[in-house]
Amino acid sequence: MDLEQLLTDRLAPAFATVAGAPVDPVVRRSPRADFQSDGALALARQLGRPPRAIAAEVLQHADLADLCSEVELSGPGFLNLTVADDALAGMVSALATDPRLGVPVAAPETVVVDYSAPNVAKEMHVGHLRSTVIGDAAARLLEWLGHRVLRANHLGDWGTPFGMLIEHLVDPGEAEAAQELSMGDLDSFYKAARAKFDADETFRERSRRRVVALQGGDEATLRLWRLLVEQSERYFLTVYDRLDVTLTERDFHGESSYNELLGPVVEELERLGLLWESEGAACVFPPGSVGRDGAPLPLIVRKSDGGYGYPATDLAAIRHRTGTLGATRLLYVVGLPQRQHFEMVYAAATQAGWLAPPARAEHVGFGSILGSDGRMLRSRAGGSVKLVGLLEEAIARATRLARERNPELGEAESAEVGRAVGIGAVKYADLSSDRHRDYVLDWERMLSLDGNTAPYLQYAYSRIRSIFRRAEVTARPGAGIALIEPAERALAFELVGFGKVVGEVAESLEFHHLAGYLYRLAATFSTFYERCPVLRADGPVRKSRLVLCDLTARVLRQGLYVLGIRTPERM
Repeated sequence: MDLEQLLTDRLAPAFATVAGAPVDPVVRRSPRADFQSDGALALARQLGRPPRAIAAEVLQHADLADLCSEVELSGPGFLNLTVADDALAGMVSALATDPRLGVPVAAPETVVVDYSAPNVAKEMHVGHLRSTVIGDAAARLLEWLGHRVLRANHLGDWGTPFGMLIEHLVDPGEAEAAQELSMGDLDSFYKAARAKFDADETFRERSRRRVVALQGGDEATLRLWRLLVEQSERYFLTVYDRLDVTLTERDFHGESSYNELLGPVVEELERLGLLWESEGAACVFPPGSVGRDGAPLPLIVRKSDGGYGYPATDLAAIRHRTGTLGATRLLYVVGLPQRQHFEMVYAAATQAGWLAPPARAEHVGFGSILGSDGRMLRSRAGGSVKLVGLLEEAIARATRLARERNPELGEAESAEVGRAVGIGAVKYADLSSDRHRDYVLDWERMLSLDGNTAPYLQYAYSRIRSIFRRAEVTARPGAGIALIEPAERALAFELVGFGKVVGEVAESLEFHHLAGYLYRLAATFSTFYERCPVLRADGPVRKSRLVLCDLTARVLRQGLYVLGIRTPERM
């Protein structure tokens, strides 16, 4: 329930009456009252009248009696609006009985979320974390809002490196190589193949012939290639399970799956007159794409040797997703360095008519994860940090903290809490940061029970649940809400703001705004809990506060679910 919008809708007719035309009342939160409108200031120049006189006239026409307990004219023409306790209490009561917590189901769209995108025969490293976590939050949120969400895990499973990898698979014998792969040491397998390729001319030549055989559809080569893909996919699924994301085997869409679509893409671009030859390559020159020297930048669709690059695959994917799948919103959760590439691909797809309204594509870009030295996070040996190792460390640290904080937890429950808190801490550190910026991986801060962290929010949830466990009571959503203390009122304001935040984040996909809201809610609840006795209160007040507690827990749980974070009942 958006109070700002509700007040805006109430004030708009009064402003329109005074102005003789529709006017935006410009309502926002204010430190002087609950809300403030400065619409009269914006209207003053248009009408040639003092803004204070305009505001006074607006007040005469405004219908706010049932919503505001006080409306004050202040300053040069501000309207200060104080929401009536009864009106606010009624909104909270409505939320308490609403299974969707004031968040309506959206007009459904088909949305493709392209995220994670690891490479076959390579282990996932910390560089895959942000795409996977942000993409999964987007998929969870949009699915909860009622959209048809198609997850697309665009695997790097094709191209020249696979000639090298398949030959390395053949060398020691397929069975032995398959056993090595099944143990999950994909990095060692890849590095050994690369070392052999760099050092042995005979092996290089065999690898090149193998690429030709692969692209030509040789069945024996394809069988070996499938072995690489299948072993890699099994490994990826173990990582996704550990990270607690919603990607499954159904969501794997390798580059190879677009092979048959590449030729038709080139043919259609040529038929549309969009394909130009540049140094032997077939290119599209998207409008507005220029280099530093001001010269037009080409998007190379087919290389001079006849092969296809990433632009062709990305264009084929857009054509398939809008034309065949009927998607109207395409989200590409990929690092910020790829921004120009995607801008050019979107522009070319628009020229071709594959990306036409209502369909639109968005690059959901993000920065890097840094170490404590402010540089790209690296292992002690200087290489990429393996994602599995990072997650295991998070779980181990959180499990130790869970045992220290609550020795009463059994071993199994400690492990469950440790996993929820550890993985939650990793995800929240990412999602609570502005995704456009880099952030520093700081274990002490991430796992702290104080401040804007996942453990703080998870503890707030578990503390609320403990109220009901201790007293062996349940909240009754139909109970009347009584807002007696300022802390109750402050909590009520935060609760009714959930829907507005969710709606904004669904558009912007800037999850740090949702994380910030959840932190404010938890902090506001903490103040409420300190100042407003719940179980010791009498009669209606006790029932009212129990409803506030339960509603806070439900909002925290739903908000954290959207972020992909579990909420343990005990910590």
